[in-house]
Amino acid sequence: MNHTSFPESAVTFVETTGGLWDSVKKAAVVIGSGILFLAAFGNSVTWHLQKFWGASGDFWQNQWTKLYLAFEGREASLFYMGTMLAPTLAFWVSNGLLLLVDTTGKPSFITRYRIQMNKNDPVDPVKLRQALRTVIFNQVFISGPMVVGVYYLMTLRGNPCGPELPTFHWALLELALFSIIEEILFYYSHRLFHHPSLYKHFHKQHHEWTAPIGVVSIYAHPLEHVISNTLPVVIGPVILGSHLSTTCMWYCVALVSTTISHCGYHLPFLPSPESHDFHHLKFNQCYGVFGVLDRLHGTDAKFKQTKQYERHTLLTSLTPLTHSIPDHPKKGQ
Repeated sequence: MNHTSFPESAVTFVETTGGLWDSVKKAAVVIGSGILFLAAFGNSVTWHLQKFWGASGDFWQNQWTKLYLAFEGREASLFYMGTMLAPTLAFWVSNGLLLLVDTTGKPSFITRYRIQMNKNDPVDPVKLRQALRTVIFNQVFISGPMVVGVYYLMTLRGNPCGPELPTFHWALLELALFSIIEEILFYYSHRLFHHPSLYKHFHKQHHEWTAPIGVVSIYAHPLEHVISNTLPVVIGPVILGSHLSTTCMWYCVALVSTTISHCGYHLPFLPSPESHDFHHLKFNQCYGVFGVLDRLHGTDAKFKQTKQYERHTLLTSLTPLTHSIPDHPKKGQ
């Protein structure tokens, strides 16, 4: 035996580790780009939103004050209501509507927007029940305890349920920073879980759904749910010591966003789920949330050569993109 040779898996690991380290260094570009984007964004759309906030800011502050006084002395309960109850409702309301379509095919006009045609039509009930059990387990026994830990970490920075709401511009800045943090942490952790030695034990479970539906956004092994699903979302508010109002809004946005990216439908006026749907279909493309790091590291190269990439845009009409940008005809047709 040649003792100087390395097993193929070891070589793959070294190459993957090197690639990930190179990716981490390039992440600085993302942060810098994000800051420039925020500066430009702040001079346009935010001016109009600021006018709205100025007119309604007192209203929201008064509502928060009433809620704050009602929970005076029970800040932990208020925090859990905002970080557990509200996001859970956002997740299940959006997924309840999608499950209605997935299981019944009604209303039929929505099925016209299905990305992978003739898949989940209707969804396999046995497979769905298994996914629902895992999703509920992850929410109750993984996400729940993690949010409890988040509360105690945030109290070290101050009171996350303080009597004053954050200013409009600070809340907007926080949400933008949360998004950048999530993009970086999710991309690298997700890509790491695709390493062969981790994929077969952990991430393979999530990829049982090659044509995803909304609820499987958190159908994952508990370890993956901690590292790749939950930590990228909760760590931003912890680092910034954010107010409950911003944290609650961010959790709701993150859960609805991941639901949309897994829903299997490219619906009008909603963010495009084409890239993540393609990831479930092909496994080794489009690891990120926004696609910024995928573009930097070339992990969307094959995706950019497909019809799915041409459809990866905001749909602003009622005509499904599979109709306006049809697939290439198969040979013999």
